[in-house]
Amino acid sequence: MSTVVETEEQSALRAAVAALGRRHGRAHDEAARDALWAEAGKLGYLGVNLPEEYGGGGGGMAELSIVLEELGAAGCPLLMMVVSPAICGTVVARFGTGAQKAAWLPGLADGSRTMAFGITEPDAGSNSHRITTTARRDGDDWVLTGRKVFVSGVDIADATLIVGRTEDARTGKLKPCLFIVPRDAPGFGRRRIDMELNAHEKQFELTLDDVRLPADALVGDEDAGLLQLFAGLNPERIMTAAFALGMGRYAVTKAVAYARDRQVWKAPIGAHQAIAHPLAQVHIELELARLMMQKAAHLYDAGDDTGAGEAANMAKYAAAEACVRAVDSAVHTLGGNGLTREFGLASLITASRVARIAPVSREMILNYVSHQTLGLPKSY
Repeated sequence: MSTVVETEEQSALRAAVAALGRRHGRAHDEAARDALWAEAGKLGYLGVNLPEEYGGGGGGMAELSIVLEELGAAGCPLLMMVVSPAICGTVVARFGTGAQKAAWLPGLADGSRTMAFGITEPDAGSNSHRITTTARRDGDDWVLTGRKVFVSGVDIADATLIVGRTEDARTGKLKPCLFIVPRDAPGFGRRRIDMELNAHEKQFELTLDDVRLPADALVGDEDAGLLQLFAGLNPERIMTAAFALGMGRYAVTKAVAYARDRQVWKAPIGAHQAIAHPLAQVHIELELARLMMQKAAHLYDAGDDTGAGEAANMAKYAAAEACVRAVDSAVHTLGGNGLTREFGLASLITASRVARIAPVSREMILNYVSHQTLGLPKSY
């Protein structure tokens, strides 16, 4: 499904990834998901946004979002794409040292290595200023202490990019910093969270109990932590939009096929406007959300972090809302069949709801737009 705002290369990428997705189909177990991840990495799709000198495709978020959207539209989205190449890969590529880039980017690009991302904390919620995970210097080392929650894929990741805070020597205030924490680091513990959501990628609570890290575990400049953090969060929002768009398209495709064939009276049910119009409406909403996602990706790839921040938040909001409505309309189109395992839509009811909550709630996005875009005063 190419659009006029894409280049020929991007349209070709979209077609190629769509073919890969159709070949794999909906991945029902971890082995199938691992096989898809491995093939997507081998074909260069996982690292399409990373620098060519480190094995990536030399593209940007525009290309990576195409990959995730098309895999999602085929029923086999890869959630760790949001985290490993998009957030962590971007941060390391933009701010990492030469040694960090050489150590991580080739593996992130071909999928042989993965990195998780830990920012959310039990007592901080959406208020990142309340993050209490702290890093203190001890000689040449860093020592991290704190907790994280709802961290995806820690069990399969080689390391986790942890958002901590260090004390500013001049002001005494805490400032955000990013650290690469290896999975087997002493004092780095994890506990799986029992989720109702049936996803291949599991959620974890992390504990950092005096985790000692070498000086080169710090990513980027200690004094530019906030800039570096948001350099990773904007891709996260763009990719969450892509994830939601793919899911919404998958649901609509299933519903349209059913509505064309299902016949209760004289004509297929899709001939009735009560069935056809809701599907047409959510298709329009998904297309509009994609346009905003493409705008966000274009601005980010052009280096406009401020403009990309606004557009990425709007894209994530629009795609999440469109996805929830698309899944609801699809399930309703199938009636009782929409709740059966055979048709594979019922599980999307819970999955689609995640996009409204994570990685940032729709209310916080509305706060961002009201404050940053409209100039309205804050209530907090």
